[in-house]
Amino acid sequence: MDKLNLYRQLIQQSLLERAKLRAPDDPVKSQTVCDHDGDHYQLVNLGWKNSSTRIYGCAIHADIIDGKIWVQRDGTEDAIADQLIEKGVPKQDIVLAYHAPHVRQYTEFAVG
Repeated sequence: MDKLNLYRQLIQQSLLERAKLRAPDDPVKSQTVCDHDGDHYQLVNLGWKNSSTRIYGCAIHADIIDGKIWVQRDGTEDAIADQLIEKGVPKQDIVLAYHAPHVRQYTEFAVG
């Protein structure tokens, strides 16, 4: 399997694993949104909390750009970047895009 297809598979697998963590009776659900043509992947939380508060938001957003995984947003405690590393993705192929470009050089990850 080529690298891009592997990265697509690993991102989707990580998002699906995360989505399944919610209890079946939780009124807030997690959905995966995958744009295979544009290489955009998201985990979105939606539903109602206490029957009066609408919950809707993107918890994780990752893109594949120029052969690297760009983590655009990660609002979770267990970082998707760490999950991807555990699955074999090298740090130099992950960009933490939620950090400003001038700060990325100080991380262990790719700058862009």
